[in-house]
Amino acid sequence: MTLRHVVMWTMAAGDAATRAEHAGEVARRLSALVGVVPEIRSLSAGANSEYPDVNADVVLIMDVDDLDSLEAYQVHPAHQEVAAYIRSV
Repeated sequence: MTLRHVVMWTMAAGDAATRAEHAGEVARRLSALVGVVPEIRSLSAGANSEYPDVNADVVLIMDVDDLDSLEAYQVHPAHQEVAAYIRSV
């Protein structure tokens, strides 16, 4: 069974330029987890480039094998590092 994990974020910055900069960095850091976190089967992360006032700034779509794999991903140190960055922006 494949499990698809989908998450969307809105950056905290008030101005669109800073939100876009932070969103691009979040997408880059998430994409860099491929090959580092072994549970990831596929991952797509992207920053919103249209309608920033009405859409989330970043989306993650990731496939893992099962719930155990998702739980292992969530506690992996590399994921924890990215999650800390996301919380900061």
